[in-house]
Amino acid sequence: MGEGSDAGHRASAVRGDSGTLVRVEELTLISPRGYCAGVDRAIETVEQALAEHGAPVYVRGEIVHNKHVVATLAERGAVFVDRPEDVPEGATIILSAHGSAPDVYGACRERGLRVIDATCPLVSKVHAEVRRYAARGATVFLVGHAEHDEVIGTRGEAPDRVIVIEDLAQAERVEVPDPDNVALTTQTTLSLDDTAEIVAVLRRRFPTLREPSSSDICYATQNRQDAVKQAVSAGAELVLVVGSQNSSNSQRLVEVARAGGADAHLIDSADELDPGWFEGRRRVSLTAGASAPEALVSGVASWLTGHGWRKSGDENPSAEGVVFALPAELRAGG
Repeated sequence: MGEGSDAGHRASAVRGDSGTLVRVEELTLISPRGYCAGVDRAIETVEQALAEHGAPVYVRGEIVHNKHVVATLAERGAVFVDRPEDVPEGATIILSAHGSAPDVYGACRERGLRVIDATCPLVSKVHAEVRRYAARGATVFLVGHAEHDEVIGTRGEAPDRVIVIEDLAQAERVEVPDPDNVALTTQTTLSLDDTAEIVAVLRRRFPTLREPSSSDICYATQNRQDAVKQAVSAGAELVLVVGSQNSSNSQRLVEVARAGGADAHLIDSADELDPGWFEGRRRVSLTAGASAPEALVSGVASWLTGHGWRKSGDENPSAEGVVFALPAELRAGG
């Protein structure tokens, strides 16, 4: 987090014209926040496809979990569908950043669709792990939320061998055909703290558990959670997270803030702000999930500064230095 964030928390009072101390309501912008490299890549993929092929361009599912992004791309000519069968034969389809199961690719081939795969490379890594473990005959524990698009796609790599573990209770009671041949993968957008507890149970129950050489938790997910923890430890009483309700990583930011003792709310935009949240508050921090545009953060900040809050912190939403190349289908120029 930038030095401005700490400075904003240190100053909680200023001297008024009469020289008396006046309490100041402070808004701190948390960084890093907002778009990660995978989301940047996915959105640019749709924009580039529209530029090269013209509208309509079909997208399976929400390209990223943010309703503002989806609505904006729809206005430009993106058509969001649930299944490849909803796309005219021979048309172009973009597969979302969350990843797709092999049967989706098969359905695309059957319809002769031109596929542009916008799956986040970090999600692709987890898919590859599942394939590798399953090929060795292992039962694969996939720690995550069963109904999340990412988990549905990942499980589809080997549905007969993947068991989704959503909580500690499941980790304690899960049974497998061969307890000595088990492996671990994780949804990329979880809280590392919550995941660690589940993984600890699985390690205790299955001592030969195979694990990836590096964590499946996305770098951006972890960085944003760490930044929220720092903001709360620095005195934030209320944390506002900009993001949509179906954004897993945004939901986790709210949970992390609350676990640290702060109040926290997930909002899509300034339109959802409740003035009652700010009663008695002096220190508010503002962040955004990895699929939320910075323009929405600016809208929330403007609302607060317009109501007398003094803004501090890092205006730069992210300086993580990670960039993913566009899908090969676009790099090849179509």
